[in-house]
Amino acid sequence: MHPTTRLVVWLLLLLASQCLDGEQLLAALLVLPFLGPAALRRALRLAWRTRWLFLSLFVIVAWGAAGEPAWGGALAPTREGLLAAATHGGRLLLALSAVAVLVEWMPVPELLVATHRLLQPLRRCGVDPDRSVVRLLLVMRHIETLPRPRDWRIMLKAPNTGGEGEVFELADRPFSWSDPALILLVAGVVGAFLLRQA
Repeated sequence: MHPTTRLVVWLLLLLASQCLDGEQLLAALLVLPFLGPAALRRALRLAWRTRWLFLSLFVIVAWGAAGEPAWGGALAPTREGLLAAATHGGRLLLALSAVAVLVEWMPVPELLVATHRLLQPLRRCGVDPDRSVVRLLLVMRHIETLPRPRDWRIMLKAPNTGGEGEVFELADRPFSWSDPALILLVAGVVGAFLLRQA
């Protein structure tokens, strides 16, 4: 399977996951432990790093939605707000898990090839796929080597490595007949699911 096909399928499934709610969302969350220990650890690390986003989302949605109070008291959130906050929190956790799975299951060279191929049609709109892929590579390297927030002084002491050239090659390969077929199949299933949810 071509890396671009995997990336497109991943994007379609990510889109579909953001429309889940109720029992479907719960079932998707229960599948997360079966993604593999490495992907699960990465997903938990991502969730921990975004804990303040989870907390903010919960407070804003739980106390901002109109509805019946969850318990007696002036500062009680609404039942509808708690349900909506749990739904949005679950969707965010699914999105972070999807990112973890993509990074763990797809090597960086293949991710760069897939991104380059997806950005090729946008060249006519002024998007340079080559520059975009280099920026993606630099961002991924920066994220992996970024020190903890309390170690920010390390960044100031780091030597300047500018000026040194680096070359990398994208080992692209042609699509097989099964790649467009799989993309169309998954797009059709996701499209039918989204229409059913609407």
